[in-house]
Amino acid sequence: MKTTRILASLSLLFCAQAWAAQTWITNVKLVSPEKLDRIETGSVLIEDERIVRVERGAGKKAPAGARRIDGKGQYLTPGLIDSHVHLFSIPGMSFEQADQKKPMAAEYFAQLPRSFLYYGYTTVIDLAAVDRQLINRVKAAPLHPDVYDCGAPLVFANGYPASYLPPETRFEMFSNFIYDPAQADQIPARFKPEDYTPAKGVARVKADGAICVKTHFEHGFGTMHNLPVMSPAVYAEVRAAASKEGLVLVTHGNSFEAQTFAVNGGVDVLAHGMWNWGRMDKEKELPAEIKQLLDKIAERRIGFQATMQVLNGMNAYFEPAYLNNPVLAKLLPPSMLAWLKTPEGQWFRQELAENETDAEALKGMEVPLRRQRQVVAYLAGKDANFVFGTDTPSSPTYGNIPGLNGYLEMQDLHNAGLSLAQLFKAATINNARTFRIDAQVGTIEAGKVANLVLMKMSPLDDIRAYDSIDTVWVRGKQAARGSLEVKP
Repeated sequence: MKTTRILASLSLLFCAQAWAAQTWITNVKLVSPEKLDRIETGSVLIEDERIVRVERGAGKKAPAGARRIDGKGQYLTPGLIDSHVHLFSIPGMSFEQADQKKPMAAEYFAQLPRSFLYYGYTTVIDLAAVDRQLINRVKAAPLHPDVYDCGAPLVFANGYPASYLPPETRFEMFSNFIYDPAQADQIPARFKPEDYTPAKGVARVKADGAICVKTHFEHGFGTMHNLPVMSPAVYAEVRAAASKEGLVLVTHGNSFEAQTFAVNGGVDVLAHGMWNWGRMDKEKELPAEIKQLLDKIAERRIGFQATMQVLNGMNAYFEPAYLNNPVLAKLLPPSMLAWLKTPEGQWFRQELAENETDAEALKGMEVPLRRQRQVVAYLAGKDANFVFGTDTPSSPTYGNIPGLNGYLEMQDLHNAGLSLAQLFKAATINNARTFRIDAQVGTIEAGKVANLVLMKMSPLDDIRAYDSIDTVWVRGKQAARGSLEVKP
């Protein structure tokens, strides 16, 4: 009898622990991208890290012992996904400055995960995981987005972006490169050709636990504009190896030439909009030749990351009011925000437009931004497979602040022609399916990870909904938006 009582007590204890781990979010409008025709009141049951039940309809009873959250008048969505970030870079700082200002850099990285969550980004994909230790530190933070990555970028020897480092260090920083026999005299002898084939490079990425592999087709810009690029034959080897290893093939390319190359080679995701039209740059209307390429992108459901904040983020240096945006004080440590306003913190402006006025610099960006908008509008009209990615930060600019950059990118895309429904899908289900993580995230369904966002407005009604976030859940952990701001 005594044994029976002990077992019964243990059973009740375990049940109580299970109930305590359950959260019942109820009386909310469910906005899930696979059911946009059914925006209705419902409830979601979370147990530990997972969604275990989704109920549609009002008046559903909470399970016994579950913590109840009443979301009356609010909208519950899947957590948002930014599929193009670079966690190791600090907006507004060169690598040398970050090394010199270690305490400031440490404060920035401590806030980094919360800044993404502040705008609802519960999943990010780092397309160039050059610092595995940093990614592990982000994952070790008490509250952080889910982080996936493409491993170390697979670069072509002495090509972009490795070429922007000195020859003596570039092969250390970008050690996962493709050997080019034509450049044998420019590659240190310790690197053997047989160890740096496309297949070996892709295998290294796979062994690192990545879900994708990142390549580049970029001749360069500014003083570097004749950089070597891989041939179609080499790219075909990369494509074959990525398919064999089950990795998504992502290719950087912002020109008509680059995107033609990648599309012809079987790319899965184009990591940038097309603001460089090459020999057609002087055309004001979208040329027929570009339309033909865009038709292929849409028909083949190639993931398209427009990354409009790449250009708009550089414009931040020529818009004096930018650093006075009140939200920056919520996302950046006070010491860093103050430093960005100093002459030293403005260093990158000199590289962008040394002898130009703010008005002249902004004027110079108008044409590439117009080209980018035209491409986005055309693809939106074809209901192409937009996958939301910001390239945060895209360069040393302070115009790409984590979290905020996503909200600004959404405004850019909507203004360029994406409907609110297209935009919502791009940041949820399209990203999840294209990067093959849809078994985990992207929709509100039983079995998925409990990454959720509670908004005061519907993202299908107003772009401002993405700035009306009340609460975020990441793997079942709840955080009020205010708790994600920089701590005084």
